[in-house]
Amino acid sequence: MSMNESFTLRGRNPDVLTCIANLSNDEVFTPPEFANRMLDTVAAAWASDHDGSDIWADQTVKFLDPCTKSGVFLREITRRLIAGLENQIPNLQERVDHILTQQVFGIGSTLLTSLMARRSVYCSKFANGEHSVTRRFNNEAGNIWFERIEHTWSAQGKCKFCGASKATLDQGEDRETHAYAFIHSDDIKTRIAELFGGDMQFDVIIGNPPYQLDDGGYGASAAPIYQLFIEKALELDPHYAVFVTPSRWMAGGKGLDKFRERMLSDKRMKSIVDYPKLYEGFPGVKIRGGISYFLWNREHNGPCDVQTIWDGQPTGPVIARFLDAYDVLVRRNEAVPILEKVQAKAEATLRGKVSTGKPFGLRTFFHGKPSAGKIKDPLKIYGSQKISWIERDVITKNIDLIDKWKVLMTAVQGTSAAIETKFLSRPIIAEPGTACTETYLVAGHFDDEISAKRYAAYLRTRFVRFLVSLRKATQHATRDVYAFVPDIPLDRDWTDAALYQRYGLNHNEIAFVEAQVAPHDKELFDPSEEEIDVDD
Repeated sequence: MSMNESFTLRGRNPDVLTCIANLSNDEVFTPPEFANRMLDTVAAAWASDHDGSDIWADQTVKFLDPCTKSGVFLREITRRLIAGLENQIPNLQERVDHILTQQVFGIGSTLLTSLMARRSVYCSKFANGEHSVTRRFNNEAGNIWFERIEHTWSAQGKCKFCGASKATLDQGEDRETHAYAFIHSDDIKTRIAELFGGDMQFDVIIGNPPYQLDDGGYGASAAPIYQLFIEKALELDPHYAVFVTPSRWMAGGKGLDKFRERMLSDKRMKSIVDYPKLYEGFPGVKIRGGISYFLWNREHNGPCDVQTIWDGQPTGPVIARFLDAYDVLVRRNEAVPILEKVQAKAEATLRGKVSTGKPFGLRTFFHGKPSAGKIKDPLKIYGSQKISWIERDVITKNIDLIDKWKVLMTAVQGTSAAIETKFLSRPIIAEPGTACTETYLVAGHFDDEISAKRYAAYLRTRFVRFLVSLRKATQHATRDVYAFVPDIPLDRDWTDAALYQRYGLNHNEIAFVEAQVAPHDKELFDPSEEEIDVDD
């Protein structure tokens, strides 16, 4: 097969990069189609900033994937440059040699992924191998670097750079360290010069970084790591940075508060394309809260274009807005005017009313006795899927709430569906003489049953659960997800119709709320029912 055929037959044969399985939860491969959408975004931004010129026809532009896995970004960039530079460098071999040695660079995430990336880009796992499409390299790595490096352990047993656990990942030279070179450095510019030689200035940094530390955590409880790659990339001051990540950074996520604040306040954020529906962005990959990609433009200083994709289509026009209008990113453009109407009343919110986790100091796995018999001073405990009984004096936290009427909400709420539609569990009205484990939060406490019932009904409304949805990025329903919900007077029975009227929602806004939030099929929650899916 000729070199020309090797680059042109890709569209006619099955693409192996659409078929490979992901290595783990922390290293998710980017489908070629999705990678090309991101590259289209780069091309459009370049044309806008350079009087309509074609980035793929510029032989001076340098690209870096700092966390390459399958090599899909580098391969697709190379393919586009081969077509775009044909007039400037007519000879195919010379063109390929120039692109691969002067324009396209990568850093392998692991030894295995570096070999995969070289195979994708050089058509050989060794850049200087006999099957490589270029003969310009005198080393096996070419411009796709990988060398094993070690974590820098602190006295607390955590890596200084990424926070990995020494107990989990310091397991000998025969095991992968997951010490990613790009983020294990105090000076990223010096590190890049060490890897590729000279003072490298990249025009475009693009990638799909590892999402979390592969050190024993799972799902939302695992420590995220993708933000570290983005922060290092921005330190290199490229013209454009384009990354795809889980979308949970927009509203929540362990250890992401400072990163979220930085991103929302950065006026160089030019665009965000969001895929909230499970599996849509990356088919077959379960990333709760969906995924998104953004374009950061060094020359931009203004609002960010936000677009939501649903079932392959935009949900509406692109809207330019300032991301730091709130402390979280309101993902749907249609939700912004609704939230503005609610906040215009400047009311206190339920965040100050809902308890923190473990309200009575009892862990999720705590269970008392199955009945109150033989307990001197029995206290009823609402726990995970069951009710039990303990001695009252076991409780040492929030003792004053025991003899109040309480409304309990599960601290975790979610399903296995492709998209969440309930957002909160059905409330439990807990009578005086009760407490709960950390399975629940105390959403409110009252002196009388009527107030508790009215409050529970309020929490069941679509309106309240819609406002919760704007802050709920994962299955965890902490007190923070209630921070947009107004704490209104309980002087009446609140219904959705009454709430829509109170806040002046129009017909289209009401239709949007009800399209996003499904009604609860029962009035109150039965603790014996299983409604929680912790698989994340």
